[in-house]
Amino acid sequence: MTILDTFRFGSHAMIFNAENKVLLLKRTYGNKGWSLPGGAVDSGETIHQALFRECREELGIDVIDPVLTGLYYHSTINTQAAIFRCMISEDAEIVLSTEHSDYKWVDIGELSESQRIRAQDALRFRGQVFSRAF
Repeated sequence: MTILDTFRFGSHAMIFNAENKVLLLKRTYGNKGWSLPGGAVDSGETIHQALFRECREELGIDVIDPVLTGLYYHSTINTQAAIFRCMISEDAEIVLSTEHSDYKWVDIGELSESQRIRAQDALRFRGQVFSRAF
């Protein structure tokens, strides 16, 4: 019997600006929705290596001071997502890859429920990593 393994693990950046707005990217693939910078952890890669690689690829810049604030299981897509609260330098110029067509800074109240919870967890983080399932 062959078992189809579709479980995924991702590493994503929760980047806030000075007004505590969250950076979202508009995908050019799949449902073309808005999501956090980041993506799949490749074989042999740590979650930190994946975070830095994905953000460099998608934003054209490096994230600063990543702090793991939560691990979240998303049942609809069978994935576990590591969320890091990160910063980018104030003078950073975002240069999107072909995977994304636009970016925007969004108020936490405008986020989807799962994104809003993850953002609130990142802001409330005081050393205890959050773990939730959606």
